[in-house]
Amino acid sequence: MTRLEEFYEILKDPAAYGRKLKGEGRRKIVGYFCSYTPEEIIYAAGAHHFRLFGTGEAVHLADAHFQAYCCSLVRGALEGALAGHLGFLDGAVFPHTCDSIQRLSDVWRMNVKGPFHLDVVLPVKLDTDSAKAYMSDVLHKFRSDLESRLNITIGKEAMQDAIRVFNRIRGYLGRLYEIKAEHPGTISGSDLHTIIKASMIMSRDRLLEILPDIVTDLEKKKGQGDKPSGKRLVMTGGICNHPDIYRIIEEAGGVVVGDDFCTGSRYFEGITEIKDDPVAAIAERYMIRPPCPAKHAGLFTRAGHLVDIVREKRAQGVVFFFLKFCDPHAFDYPYLKASLDREEIPSIMVEVEDQLPSEGQLRTRFETFIEML
Repeated sequence: MTRLEEFYEILKDPAAYGRKLKGEGRRKIVGYFCSYTPEEIIYAAGAHHFRLFGTGEAVHLADAHFQAYCCSLVRGALEGALAGHLGFLDGAVFPHTCDSIQRLSDVWRMNVKGPFHLDVVLPVKLDTDSAKAYMSDVLHKFRSDLESRLNITIGKEAMQDAIRVFNRIRGYLGRLYEIKAEHPGTISGSDLHTIIKASMIMSRDRLLEILPDIVTDLEKKKGQGDKPSGKRLVMTGGICNHPDIYRIIEEAGGVVVGDDFCTGSRYFEGITEIKDDPVAAIAERYMIRPPCPAKHAGLFTRAGHLVDIVREKRAQGVVFFFLKFCDPHAFDYPYLKASLDREEIPSIMVEVEDQLPSEGQLRTRFETFIEML
């Protein structure tokens, strides 16, 4: 199995991979739903954090708890838990971001059996000194709660080592994005998407064995046989479990050279400093990294960040890729669209459920948009 095939195999059946890790018995496995989950603290506790993306199966059991117009990511995740597919988890962590995730936390606590359940009630407003202090206090409490649930002590050195591990991972993932933007033909959008998404599931120690070699191989390949690869696009939106749309875009004449996804660049942006108080350092990264629409860090922060990505990546257009019934991103869209219009940056909006519309329909829309560019 090649290194890339290993990533695809993990995404093909994440639950099977989780059961495999559980069978090895080396770490407790903690499920999580959001990039605001303090991964370094879980890793320093000797546990494995496992991103939950829902299920590709039809939703039946979760319908007893959530309306059909609730976010399909939330409904799919609950469906997987109620169906017994997530029995390998030793616990679950719920950062309070959008309303749907908060309600999922409540329903999960009452209906899903598991050793522990932790909420991380993060601040919504991120641009004040009081919010910074509150963020640090919340993460210190999470560290204490995790120590209690796992019956361990998380030392400062273990925390600092964990920060170094994740700084390295984020550095390699960031370099993959840079290579893609510099030489789009070096790696396909599908392959890059698979690496990023699988990196949130797989053993981080194993990930650090693989990523350096992948980056080295791509560094050697870049520039070899470069040819026009299509109109340069940036993607943005709120689909954590979005299907592989990159092949369709590339076949329509485009190439994705950047994104603003929480399962994309927002996941790895920002390096955590090594400080005497490592928890406070993690809090600082959350305060300064690009926020999701469920957080507030200034009236124009997200629009400015999106425009900056377009300029930095020399993109010619933006694709908004939204999950139906995702209120934070739906509320965000009008002002982001207006900001792009003022900068004369063309955009298109695609709204989907957890399954894509017909491939022919999507290809036609992308071909029309790309032809316009």
